[in-house]
Amino acid sequence: MSTRMSKRMPTRSESAKCVLVIPARRHSTRLPDKLLLCAGGKTVLQHTYEAACQASLPDFILIATDDDEIAAKARRFGAEVVMTSRDCPSGTDRVAEAIQHCPAAELIVNLQGDEPEISPEAIDGLVKSLAGNPSAAIATLATPIRDRDQLDDPSCVKVVFDRQGRALYFSRSVIPHPREWDDSLLVDSQFYQHIGVYAYRRKLLLELAALEPGRTEKIEKLEQLRVLEHGETILVTEIDEATRGIDTAEDYAAFVNRRRAG
Repeated sequence: MSTRMSKRMPTRSESAKCVLVIPARRHSTRLPDKLLLCAGGKTVLQHTYEAACQASLPDFILIATDDDEIAAKARRFGAEVVMTSRDCPSGTDRVAEAIQHCPAAELIVNLQGDEPEISPEAIDGLVKSLAGNPSAAIATLATPIRDRDQLDDPSCVKVVFDRQGRALYFSRSVIPHPREWDDSLLVDSQFYQHIGVYAYRRKLLLELAALEPGRTEKIEKLEQLRVLEHGETILVTEIDEATRGIDTAEDYAAFVNRRRAG
């Protein structure tokens, strides 16, 4: 009988090259405990997790939280969970802390836990975009704006990008700003809403928190501008429709109605 010990096989988290992380914070200002709201026997977080599982390119999906109840419920529906610090200032910082458990991960997707209707195709498109462009550090999503009120709403973040899909600027203002307004600008998809789902290269994700906030970031209060000001490339992948995140009680009620109708 051999006394030589066999090598320990790496776990999925240790060997995964592309990891999707769902940062799950307990408290929300506009809709408290929204991730634990339960429709049809499933929480918002579970719906988001199951939607993410439909994507084909992530090798591993991880929920990152600092809350014991969220962790317990996530494990109950079969998710892998990593506990992170309560002091993480943002979801991005929580994702960066979580991937310390995934040493082989080179591409990391950051999907917020309140996106139960995220399209698997959008996630895969994001990963393909970043994987196919070695010079880029981040990829994100955008969708055409077809409503004037939405265009003028500062809570709707706009993005402009070049012909290669590289972001030029993000703003709460209307960009590009028409010198003369024409309703056909909305019909012809001249304006794009930024969708806050990201794919990062590992190096940039780990360095992001240490980068000094830029001048435009401080004005607009948009973290992605820090990346542009430091000379990194953000790729923009266009999708047909905006994801329907849940921020308010009205958003949740509409989601429940859509689930029942479906």
